[in-house]
Amino acid sequence: MTQPLPLHTPLATLDDDAWGDLLDFIEERRVIPILGPELVQVETDAGPRLLYDWAAEKLAVKLGVDTSQLPQPCTLNDVVCWFLASHGRREEAYTRLRSLFRDVAFEPPLPLRQLAQITDFDLFVTTTFDPLLEQAINAERFGGAQTTEVIAYAPNRVVDLPSEREKLARPVVYHLLGRLSASPTYVISDEDTLEFICALQSEHLTPEKLFHELEHNHLLFIGSSFTNWLARLFLRMTKRHRLSDPRDVGEVLADSHTAGDARLMNFLQQVSLRTRVYAGAGKFVDELHRRWTARHKPADVIDLARPQRFTPPERDMPEHAVFISYAREDLAAVQRLKAGLDAAGIRTWFDVDRLEGGDDYDRKIQRNIARCSYFVPVISATTEKRLEGYFRREWSYALDRARNIAEGALFIVPVAIDSVDAASAHIPDRFKALHVTSLPGGEVTAEFAQHLTSHLADRQ
Repeated sequence: MTQPLPLHTPLATLDDDAWGDLLDFIEERRVIPILGPELVQVETDAGPRLLYDWAAEKLAVKLGVDTSQLPQPCTLNDVVCWFLASHGRREEAYTRLRSLFRDVAFEPPLPLRQLAQITDFDLFVTTTFDPLLEQAINAERFGGAQTTEVIAYAPNRVVDLPSEREKLARPVVYHLLGRLSASPTYVISDEDTLEFICALQSEHLTPEKLFHELEHNHLLFIGSSFTNWLARLFLRMTKRHRLSDPRDVGEVLADSHTAGDARLMNFLQQVSLRTRVYAGAGKFVDELHRRWTARHKPADVIDLARPQRFTPPERDMPEHAVFISYAREDLAAVQRLKAGLDAAGIRTWFDVDRLEGGDDYDRKIQRNIARCSYFVPVISATTEKRLEGYFRREWSYALDRARNIAEGALFIVPVAIDSVDAASAHIPDRFKALHVTSLPGGEVTAEFAQHLTSHLADRQ
């Protein structure tokens, strides 16, 4: 059974025991961060600004809003309400905001980069619409490659997690209040917030897999802009039970306002004893990152002789990557194969989600095989037993391309990951005519890595 955080009454800080327990839960992947706009401070021409404050100011100019009539600093909601009161078209606010972000390229702020470095986090929930969290994770974990899965909720388009959390193949950023778009499918006003919160509580509009994870894991609400009743409602919504009921999991609220809200603090103290409050979002992230980093040694120098850590492939195949074709039952071996080739500096790609359906998917696979540097069919006892499978269609596409490649030129590089007999296996004759490299369990040998590396160098 999941053990609770040792929370008793809301505090403005955490003691060493609470930090130790939190880090234990994070390492066990039982904590989900839910991030808000206080963490998104960007560098502008006028100095550091909260992204939403900057966006409100710029959007007001775009929409011709007289900010002298608004509270200062004005919010996106203030700007949108003034614009609508002046008979502006609601949809125009979203298109203008999207165009603003198209013209700037902010760097991900330090707190987001620090959270991205905590590799035990595999599911992030954000209540902001900007792409900076995704960019931070891609930069810190994948060298900038577009690997992170990004999902956005909208009441008119409910998208859930692709699988249960333990089966996620790549880190996920879930935009709970929508993602930046030219369409009105994300929150920029109080009315939008109301519509999203109502939809998320609807039986038929809830992303069920996501809310199952939120209910059964410890939560870190960091930098949230929710105050008082909205904070209570959001907390209740994620836990799906009366907050005063016995719970096995707890949460931390780290922001600039909760600790100073006497009514909210009193409510939490009387009703939600599993909740801790920490004063300051950036300060909380900084201390969490420092404590987590202290537990982890710096990454070791890559050595092909030792097991390598698997990094999920990018969402879209990089140019001239090695395409790995496999049966889904062989995923573990294929992950080791990719990790070994990555360690040798060889860019690889395979379809980690194995959607296997639809014309768009098929066209994507055909395009990738048409532009990959090499095609590596993984042969195994599984492929031998499966006389039908999408991997066989991939093999066919590779053979079609091979007909246009000079005789003797390297393109198809078959690999056997177990004791299957390639000579008698149900594989194309063209494969049998090639050298089939034996890599038991997908473990890459130095010889195989050098073989591919040398041919790749000859092509460049």
